[in-house]
Amino acid sequence: FIFRLANAKEYLFKFSGLLCSLSALVFEIVIASSQSWRLWEFDDKLVQFVSFGLWEAYYPQEFNVSGTVTKILVHSPINSTWTISPEFQYAQTLIMWAVLMKPVVLIFGAIAIKIGCMKDPFIEMQIYCYKVAALVLCVSSIFTFVSVSWNHFVDHYGQTTLDFPPDFPVKKEALISKHYTVVFPIGVLIATMSLFGAIFFLFEINSLKLKNQVKAKCASVVADQEI
Repeated sequence: FIFRLANAKEYLFKFSGLLCSLSALVFEIVIASSQSWRLWEFDDKLVQFVSFGLWEAYYPQEFNVSGTVTKILVHSPINSTWTISPEFQYAQTLIMWAVLMKPVVLIFGAIAIKIGCMKDPFIEMQIYCYKVAALVLCVSSIFTFVSVSWNHFVDHYGQTTLDFPPDFPVKKEALISKHYTVVFPIGVLIATMSLFGAIFFLFEINSLKLKNQVKAKCASVVADQEI
């Protein structure tokens, strides 16, 4: 029973980093495609609210269709006709990099686990894979945290230069309130999960190094006995 429990703990640590990375990737894709990076309220009869995704803005607008007033969610691409603020540009770039880096972590983590399942594992290669996974995961965690926190604090406590194109149905001058969204807390959660994943990888590296030392000592003892 004790042996099985020890094996279960070992496999839990092996897969914990991979599971944290996979969960972070799923949440990262969710916020990258989210429509709620910012939510602004306007004093305007046609458009009361505008929510911002990273690449599109969304706003409900009423249309008179055959005498019936219908409210439709309209989306407008955020392109070169907009005044895009620096923090928004960096958020677009950093989140994309963070998303693209997560599969690299999963690949190297899976390779390390695969090597560990071999009868005679190449421990140095396994350690190298875990080191790459941990490093990339830490960098992606920083990218995520910087993108969501910079966007959040500039939007609510700073002075953003983000502005609409001339043909947009509402003007920025009509802005009366900025609302909090779930992107910031989810982004912080993703960054934390990524760091936990990196910590699990580092624990595994430390465990492998100890095994390597024990293996080397055993080999040295056997060699001395043969002499």
